[in-house]
Amino acid sequence: MESYNVNKSLNIDMEKDQETAFDYSKRAQWLRAAVLGANDGLVSTASLMMGVGAVKQDFKTMILTGFAGLVAGACSMAIGEFVSVYSQYDIEVAQMKRENGGEVIEKEKLPSPMRASAASAVAFSLGAVVPLLAAGFVKTYQVRVGVIVAAVTLALVMFGWLGAVLGKAPVVKSSARVLIGGWIAMAVTFGLTTLFRSHGL
Repeated sequence: MESYNVNKSLNIDMEKDQETAFDYSKRAQWLRAAVLGANDGLVSTASLMMGVGAVKQDFKTMILTGFAGLVAGACSMAIGEFVSVYSQYDIEVAQMKRENGGEVIEKEKLPSPMRASAASAVAFSLGAVVPLLAAGFVKTYQVRVGVIVAAVTLALVMFGWLGAVLGKAPVVKSSARVLIGGWIAMAVTFGLTTLFRSHGL
């Protein structure tokens, strides 16, 4: 009897450990997705501002371009995430019905399309705000571009570090990949639009 109680206690502890690990895994995935969304907002908005700025160096034009990129990107991320998670929701509901005779149980374990949609939009917006704030108080074009690059560089390193910690990847390599990728995106956008301007396009 005593042996039975010990085994039962061990099984309960193992189940709790598995649930804790599962919850941590889910939280880590959400946080990692948020970091990636913020990184997307940061790089795309900064690249857009620098690309348009290469053609038209006006302060108002660059800020409006960045703001339009923030709104459009956040909406796109929200809609895309909603559709994707809703598809996953439908699949999991169908699976539950097959396993439980047409009933849906443990609804709390189902993904939330609205929550995922809102999280994606907020994450993208937080990243996109960085270059907007960096450029928002600088009137001189050359200084503005330098400030944007510096702010984005710092944010890229931070996002790379966060992504590495959450994904348990090498911090230096992960940060370097994110940083170099962001620099390439900005450089390509800036370079191509400068080329178009030089050819009168």
